[in-house]
Amino acid sequence: MSKTSAARRVPEKPSLEGVETKFADRWRSANLYNFDRTARRDEVFAVDTPPPTVSGSLHMGHVFSYTHTDTIARYQRMRGKHVFYPMGWDDNGLPTERRVQNYFGVTCDPSLPYAANFNPPFRGNPPKDHRAVPVSRPNFIELCDELTAQDEQVFEDLFRRLGLSVDWSLLYTTISEYARRTSQQAFLANLARGEAYTQEAPTLWDVDFGTAVAQAELEDRERPGAYHAVAFQGPSGNVVIETTRPELIPACVGLVAHPDDARYTALFGKTVRSPLFDVEVGVYPHPLAQPDKGSGIAMICTFGDLTDVIWWREFNLPTRAIVGRDGRILPDAPEGITDAKGIENYAALAGKSTKQAQTAIETIVTNALSNGCDEVFVLTMINIKLVCYVNYTRSSISEIESFTSDCVIATT
Repeated sequence: MSKTSAARRVPEKPSLEGVETKFADRWRSANLYNFDRTARRDEVFAVDTPPPTVSGSLHMGHVFSYTHTDTIARYQRMRGKHVFYPMGWDDNGLPTERRVQNYFGVTCDPSLPYAANFNPPFRGNPPKDHRAVPVSRPNFIELCDELTAQDEQVFEDLFRRLGLSVDWSLLYTTISEYARRTSQQAFLANLARGEAYTQEAPTLWDVDFGTAVAQAELEDRERPGAYHAVAFQGPSGNVVIETTRPELIPACVGLVAHPDDARYTALFGKTVRSPLFDVEVGVYPHPLAQPDKGSGIAMICTFGDLTDVIWWREFNLPTRAIVGRDGRILPDAPEGITDAKGIENYAALAGKSTKQAQTAIETIVTNALSNGCDEVFVLTMINIKLVCYVNYTRSSISEIESFTSDCVIATT
């Protein structure tokens, strides 16, 4: 072969245009990565990764993490294993609902009837001053199906272009009818065996969607706040606690300090009375109390955070929930507040948001101080972390291990 003919056949810079599409089409038509269902169990290598959530945007983390998984799958395939490598989309839950709400400018109202041929007010980027349009539950589900289908196609296009060696014939979604029926059948089996029951219990609550949320869906954000020093009337003088949530004083059911904190050991087993509402509560020792936080002694309220739930449950304390499902202070004072002045002070909080109630408490305190009362005083502003409120509601509980086992059985 002459040098001239060789130069014509091997370009200096080979063109890669169309190469991806060419081989992707060849692999797809050959069913190269399809799982062989006739393979023996000992010949199978299964990849069971949680399906990615499709309510967010794709980023480099998706590329990195799924490349790692794909490398392992390819290695096992080269060793002669039949690789079970499905792909799914997690398109069910609050993140999806919130994205649909923000994308279409709607909100779900189960009390409304279904509207045929409903056209949402927006399809992306509603203005900030837009008030969400209420729609029926079936209409809202239709919008969820529509938007998740679009998002899922974007995800699939990227993963196909990456060349992931997944079996696309096994594609599944968590919002599908099959997934819903599987989970319902598993729960009904739990119920029949007595492994599911209802109980009054605290839960994390989303006031916008009116539903319980998982702890994994919480996030901490730093906001400006203030420590408020609050004096409870003790058996031999005031007991000062420092709290960022003074609006929860009427929900207080006890005080807690660390068992080794010498400042408060003499108070354990005794009672104090709360300011403004004159409710008698006990003082308890617990290792989760933080001696270096505030004054070292804290209120136990129903409920300000998840630690409150632990203390409330372990000490078998009463419940004085004051925050309703709409995030506002309930109209009626909880049991335990019987003092006339305490009932009057509570009335000043009723119907307000927790932030408004905090301001109202500060106003009550200011008026009390101007009248010569020194039982409550306010300290300097600091930065604090605020988390989700905990509301007291009826929850359905099941034994997770049995439930998981049933799901596996139902999907085989």
